Amino acid sequence: MPLHLAGTGVNVISLLWGLLDVAFLFALLLHQAGSRRSSRASLFCVFEDLIRYGKTKLGLQRPAWLHCFDVPKRWFSHFYFVSVIWNGILLWLLLQSLLLGFEIPAWIRSWLHFLNCDMQQQVPGGELSAVMALTLLWVHGVRRLMECLFVSVFSTGVIHLVQYCFGLGYYLLIGLTVFGHYQLDSRTGKIVNMNHAVPSGDWFDRVSCPHYFAELLIYVSIAIIFGLWNMTWWLVVIYVLFNQALAALLCHQFYHEKFDSYPVNRKAFIPFLF
Repeated sequence: MPLHLAGTGVNVISLLWGLLDVAFLFALLLHQAGSRRSSRASLFCVFEDLIRYGKTKLGLQRPAWLHCFDVPKRWFSHFYFVSVIWNGILLWLLLQSLLLGFEIPAWIRSWLHFLNCDMQQQVPGGELSAVMALTLLWVHGVRRLMECLFVSVFSTGVIHLVQYCFGLGYYLLIGLTVFGHYQLDSRTGKIVNMNHAVPSGDWFDRVSCPHYFAELLIYVSIAIIFGLWNMTWWLVVIYVLFNQALAALLCHQFYHEKFDSYPVNRKAFIPFLF
């Protein structure tokens, strides 16, 4: 029997994305409330350690035992290795099924059945939409992997082990979410220093984290591919909105604390709004 809420039409994969939406909205609000109160309670310290990574952990008073859960921030590249491999496999299977009539492997069908992907809102031309969305996700993964390997300069920053495991799981789930829309039968240079500097130019004149805003726009564009009315994907978009808003806010606060001359009219995440 597939796991679902009987009589409600709510499927597991939509429920998962809905819970993630609520969790990251709660994390965003809790961080804002705690920041105003300058809370130093032990539980709040654990919470802050969970949501911060890289430069945003600098200056955070952390108990020694929390360092046991640190992994290098350069491991971010693992997320995109997973994305390229996993979404590449799904895209290959989908194209084989569509063009050559090959059967989707049973273990993929079992996972889709468990997640009730067959209960998702279907869109006209769902197969083509799934191919386009998976292709965009795969290309995005390749671009981010190349950035991690050949462009990004990773310092000694860390991420929490929970964040690392969550990131790996995210890229597995996002691929299955897209795949479920398919109707099944049953630049490089020499490094000068490692110091942070105030970015400027283009979108950086409007927001502190335009790369996070661009990430959101990617997922909104996929929503357009799915026809704007697909509820499951909009839950994904809302998750990305809250997740990236929290990360952008932490970076924004870091810049304001570190640089006295940081532009006061620059927003954190969305130009002119937030």
